[in-house]
Amino acid sequence: MLLKFPAWKVALLLVTLLIGAVLSLPNVLPAQYTGWIPTGSLRLGLDLKGGASILLEVDPDELRANQLKLLSTSVRDELRKQPLIPVLPQSRKLDPAPPAMPTRLLVKPSNPADNQAAMDRIKKIGDPALGTIGGTNSLNVSQRADGTIEVTYTDDAFRKQQIDALANSMEAVRRRADNSGLVEPNIQKLGDNRILVEVPGLNASELTTLIDTLTQAGVLTFNLVDVAANPTSYEPGVERNGRMALPDDSLDGQLQVILTDAIITGADLSGASQIRDERNLPAISFQLHPPGARKFGKATSENVNRPFAIVLDNRIVSAPNIISPIMTGNGQITGSFTPEEAEQMAVILRSGALPAKLKVVDRRVVDPSLGADSIRAGVSASIVGVILVAIFMIVAYGLLGVFAVVALLCNIVMMIGVLSGMGATLTLPGIAGILLTMGMAVDYNVLIFERIREEKRAGRSTVSSVEAGYDHAMTTIIDANVTHLIAALIMFNLGSGPVRGFALTLAIGVLTSIFTAVIVARWIMANWLRIFRPKYIPI
Repeated sequence: MLLKFPAWKVALLLVTLLIGAVLSLPNVLPAQYTGWIPTGSLRLGLDLKGGASILLEVDPDELRANQLKLLSTSVRDELRKQPLIPVLPQSRKLDPAPPAMPTRLLVKPSNPADNQAAMDRIKKIGDPALGTIGGTNSLNVSQRADGTIEVTYTDDAFRKQQIDALANSMEAVRRRADNSGLVEPNIQKLGDNRILVEVPGLNASELTTLIDTLTQAGVLTFNLVDVAANPTSYEPGVERNGRMALPDDSLDGQLQVILTDAIITGADLSGASQIRDERNLPAISFQLHPPGARKFGKATSENVNRPFAIVLDNRIVSAPNIISPIMTGNGQITGSFTPEEAEQMAVILRSGALPAKLKVVDRRVVDPSLGADSIRAGVSASIVGVILVAIFMIVAYGLLGVFAVVALLCNIVMMIGVLSGMGATLTLPGIAGILLTMGMAVDYNVLIFERIREEKRAGRSTVSSVEAGYDHAMTTIIDANVTHLIAALIMFNLGSGPVRGFALTLAIGVLTSIFTAVIVARWIMANWLRIFRPKYIPI
């Protein structure tokens, strides 16, 4: 029965309204008065607050080169298995040689009779991350006229590598952005190899720092230094005989020769943070996972009094001597860092390396004055819309229209409270979604009131007309809301950026509108009928 609202329903209704009102308070009161509320105010999107937009692209050439380097190591390990298949010195190389981006791996066994066995072993490697694709190996392995074995990835294999690289890059970018302390960055995929990063409130100078943080490859390795090798006999950055010469930033860029077989890599790190060393200079503290700590402990135990290089993106950051075995799994990276550089490096290390360096396709800074104008226009449109709707409802339905206006105001508070509680970001399309749901909320009341009017004309009593109006209009309201929710879910799942913002506010608005227009307005009317017991419905 309409007049019988159980106590538990009333309590649940009032608690829900109270929670919505409390969550919306940070949007209208200063922070000093709302610090006790667990959630903050609505965050404004790039189109409202201004900020920076960066379009990044995964470089396919560098991705292929990086995958070939990993493949080269796998081929070496495979050919070293028993029975050993020796290769000619310097024959296992990438082609073309750096600085050009390699597209194939070349291997030439010392004994031509081993060529077929070497090819069979390489074909079995495929790629541990890829396995086989479509029932075929992920590698193309062929033999040149001079006996050199040429290895390339198949098109299907490289296409999957690109898909995985984009997903991994997005995750690394997201971690780096979050670790940088940015407020609600919007990160989304565009096409097959691009990533859009939008950060509200970021200025031009902060944009440069962010780009450096997001695009640095972050490939970390610890390698032993070959003190007996002559750096001048090596081409910088080109591997030869398991060694490579790299510039040492701690020695003003002088070359040092390292063994290319890494002791540990960035994947062995469990954490990194900026600290101050014993000289009170900026440094990076790192911690290793247990397997990495064991590898590092073994290597340092076997190479006491020998230097090892800490290499980040093919540059030696530091090359300390191993004074004693390091078994704890903790260490420091020291060098000529500023506090900002140390913090940026720590963010990169704990966020993980990129599968390939990201290129900046486009960057731009949005003037926040545009957002301020948009906010004023949106707020003005909302206020005008509410006032016009309120006038129409009161003129058309009298006292019942007042009930509908009260429910509409509750709906607005509930929507803002839910969005604030979710930590959602408000955009211009989101404001449009709010305005749309305001109209939908009133539409539900129109359906109910018109049905009440029809029942009244049919000769029903006051209470019976109201009950019949609500009962008969519910089917139409439910059908309409189900279709709206389906549309919102489809837009949210298939859309991106502004479309998802609109879909989110639409879905939330549908739910809050049902609650306020049907339940809250009905409870208000039930109390009016119970208290005043009118004999005539002013409609």
